[in-house]
Parts: sequence; structure tokens; C-alpha cells
Amino acid sequence: MKYQISGRQIDIGEALQTHVRGELGDLVEKYSQRPTDAQVIFSKDAHEFVCETIVHLSTGLTTQARAHAGEIYAAFDQCAEKLDKQLRRYKRRLKDHHRDRAQPVELSAAASYILAGNEGPDDAEPESLQPMIIAEMEAKIPSLSVGEAVMQMELAGAPVLVFRKEGQDKAVNIVYRRDDGNIGWIDPA
Repeated sequence: MKYQISGRQIDIGEALQTHVRGELGDLVEKYSQRPTDAQVIFSKDAHEFVCETIVHLSTGLTTQARAHAGEIYAAFDQCAEKLDKQLRRYKRRLKDHHRDRAQPVELSAAASYILAGNEGPDDAEPESLQPMIIAEMEAKIPSLSVGEAVMQMELAGAPVLVFRKEGQDKAVNIVYRRDDGNIGWIDPA
């Protein structure tokens, strides 16, 4: 697994990096045999240390956690507990409801844009119907089953997930959380 351990405006020592590699490696190995990379960022917020951790798995799942504590090691340990809980739930759902994936999730590239909102009064007529693009990024669209897409959306805490349904080449599907608490699925077939 590839680790990227860094600090935002704080210096992190080799002992902390070794601790993070050992603990995170053991944690991810317990629940997943094919992790790809992990990013751990430490920062300081007033008198507390903050630890943000993002782990990418070959199944396409991205787990992330954030914790803060008075000591830097305690912040990481709390963050690791949150990741442990997420990975445990993910593994339980896979075991109960889905087959083991033999191949890693296929990712397709897509463009992602941030459009400027209305800055004037609500009654103002826009000058043109073309929206102003203020940021352009690249996004990855995973190829998943509907159940895996719902699971990934719930674990990430996202309101919506765009994915390609396995077995369909071009069709883009969407799962989203409805206002009534249920999950909606848009299938263009």
C-alpha cells in the first residue's frame, strides 16, 4: 500500500509516520486484502491536533475519517477507530449481500465543473443563458453494481453517486438519498 503522510504547517516526525504506517496497515489488512493507497494529513486547530485520513481500496471504495484531540497520536487513534468502523460495516455488507469482486473496479474519466451561482438580486434577469464556469476538474466514474453503489454512497455520506452499471458500457446511473429517507435509483435503460 502506498502511504502519503503529511502535516499542514506542523512538523511530523519519523516515529509518528512509523506508527501511522503500522496501525493503518494492520487495520486495512484486517478488512481488505487489496488496499491501493492511503493519505493521512495532520494539522493543528487552535489547541487541538486534527487527523484526516483517506483510504482507497481496489474495489473502488473510498473511506475517509476525521478526528481531533489534544495529542497528535490520540487524534490519529480516534481517526483509525472511525475507519475501522467503516471498513467493518463495508466488509459485513459485502459478505452478506455481494459476491467477492475478482477484478478491481473499472473507473472512467469524466469532466466535473463548478458553475457560478446568481450573484445579483433574485429578480434580476441573467445576461446570458450560458453559465459561467469557475472551476474545472476531473472526476472518476466507477463501474459498480447497484448495491455496491448504494453502499459506497452511504459509507461516504454523500447525497448522490454517479456510476456505470456493471455490464452496461455507456449508460450512466445515479443513486441518491430521497427526502423520505429512501434511496432513489435513476437507470436510463
